[in-house]
Amino acid sequence: MKALRKYIDKIKPNFQKGGKLHAFHSVFDGFETFLFVPNTTSKSGVHIHDSIDSKRIMSMVVIALVPALLFGMFNVGYQHFTYSGVNGIFFEMFLFGFLAVLPKIIVSYIVGLGIEFVVAQWKNEEIQEGFLVSGMLIPLIVPVDCPLWIIAVATAFSVIFAKEVFGGTGMNVFNVALVTRAFLFFAYPTKMSGDAVWVAKDSIFGLGQSVDVVTCATPLGIASTAPDALAYPPFSWDMVIGLVPGSIGETSVIAILLGAALLLLTGVASWKIMFSVFFGGAFMGLIFNMFGPDTAMAHMPWYEHLVLGGFCFGAVFMATDPVTAARTETGKYMYGFFIGVMAIVIRVLNPGYPEGMMLAILLMNIFAPLIDYYVVQSNITKREKRIVSSK
Repeated sequence: MKALRKYIDKIKPNFQKGGKLHAFHSVFDGFETFLFVPNTTSKSGVHIHDSIDSKRIMSMVVIALVPALLFGMFNVGYQHFTYSGVNGIFFEMFLFGFLAVLPKIIVSYIVGLGIEFVVAQWKNEEIQEGFLVSGMLIPLIVPVDCPLWIIAVATAFSVIFAKEVFGGTGMNVFNVALVTRAFLFFAYPTKMSGDAVWVAKDSIFGLGQSVDVVTCATPLGIASTAPDALAYPPFSWDMVIGLVPGSIGETSVIAILLGAALLLLTGVASWKIMFSVFFGGAFMGLIFNMFGPDTAMAHMPWYEHLVLGGFCFGAVFMATDPVTAARTETGKYMYGFFIGVMAIVIRVLNPGYPEGMMLAILLMNIFAPLIDYYVVQSNITKREKRIVSSK
């Protein structure tokens, strides 16, 4: 690392004011601060100085996503080999999934960071680091068979219209990765739902076997179209392990909880939001079990709701987004609770969209500032009453 530091210091004058590459100062600064903690600090206007900056926080979230990413790669290969009727060993399945998922990650980062770099150069500002996480989240919340060009279009749309127009990192109202998924769902619904998008159909470099059509419904998809109220898929440990069809990074509860443990131990994510999302989902699931309509989705046990679809992934990595979530301590409980409740309500009452988690989080992104406002106003009112009563 010392050799790299010396090389960075050697070429740095070229990118500073007066240097021949000054026009690319933002790009150089972005790479330098990604590799090394900046040695500059605020001179005034702050109460606490800390060596942990937003880039380090974003990097920690990316690390927490690694278990879900690695298992997702394996599951992509596992589902392909299973439904194409080809036998394969663990390494073959993982390699197949790796080769299928890697292009999506590359496209996501090239498009998103490319826009970030252009905007930073245009504004003559530092490159913002928020897309480090969004660039990893986007490939994990799409079906494996989603075309690369569609991912590129959706990523560009979300970065421009859900982030940059609001002022960049820290100013966006909606979670950028979820806006990408929402754009895909409404603009290209056949690429985001149905029975033919969850299993990779083509062989890759001789791995697996190409098939013309693969139809494979997710457990939630089966429940949403079940003709009988008790025809929902019975609970199995495959739902927890993640050996079921679904979006790339959303199937394994175990892998997601490993990431959650890291986020909670490092203090990056709020346990209050996570707990409240699961509590709200369990609460609403029980309500529908007792008083819901006579449908399979309403009769599905509450714990099955929590492990299927993107519920766990959304609770851990999406709902806890510090920019778009509630920021007051009491507000975090309310924010998470209503996300869990709305996710189950949408699942049960809207058979056309059995997932629910995406719309629930985006909806509560809108109300997060309002929740914080009323929490703050409630505290102000209580203090005013105490002052009056003490006189």
